[in-house]
Amino acid sequence: MEQYKQEFIEFMVDCQVLKFGEFVLKSGRKSPFFMNAGAYVTGAQLDRLGEYYARAIHEHYGDDFDVLFGPAYKGIPLSVATTMAYSRLFGKEIRYCSNRKEVKDHGDTGILLGSKLADGDRVVIIEDVTTSGKSMEETVPIIRAQAEIEIKGLIVSLNRMERGKGEQSALEEIRELYGFDTNAIVTMEEVVECLHNKPYKGNIYINDEMKASIDRYYAQYGAKQQEV
Repeated sequence: MEQYKQEFIEFMVDCQVLKFGEFVLKSGRKSPFFMNAGAYVTGAQLDRLGEYYARAIHEHYGDDFDVLFGPAYKGIPLSVATTMAYSRLFGKEIRYCSNRKEVKDHGDTGILLGSKLADGDRVVIIEDVTTSGKSMEETVPIIRAQAEIEIKGLIVSLNRMERGKGEQSALEEIRELYGFDTNAIVTMEEVVECLHNKPYKGNIYINDEMKASIDRYYAQYGAKQQEV
């Protein structure tokens, strides 16, 4: 596992973004783990978060894109923090763009915040996590309606590796439906590898009992793995 991935997992734990216990998701599923990106609230946290996203984006997409699009609302600070980090780490200026939930008809008019999209732009979409792909149903048409752009891919922080609407994961369903790449900074499999029976700051977050709960969850809701 790359060093930045292990650091990111520990960072999520430190920020109480990733928690273990018993949680009921919007889908109604009872999950032994929960991720809440809304817990990143300080300048230092957002600065580090942007760096982890930037490193993952560079690993998967290199410099082969022009715009980072963050869907409203959580994607707005993610796109801003990551464009700043990308410039600092890799020396390339990436434009940020987000959408409004409602079209503005005065001043800075339109549905977009930040950079406008132009013909030929190569776009990477950034989100916190996706479990059903519903946000892409709103986001992709908005982006493609602005100009003749190319969506290079989607990056999220955590791949939960559970079924979306069908048997595959939400990220795999998005890839097949829209025809662009999908990636995550880390997968839940990597989280378990990093934390299972391994003390971190004096605590073991995934002991054998929690590991068994996670295994049972994936036995019921785990996504069908694609053959390579």
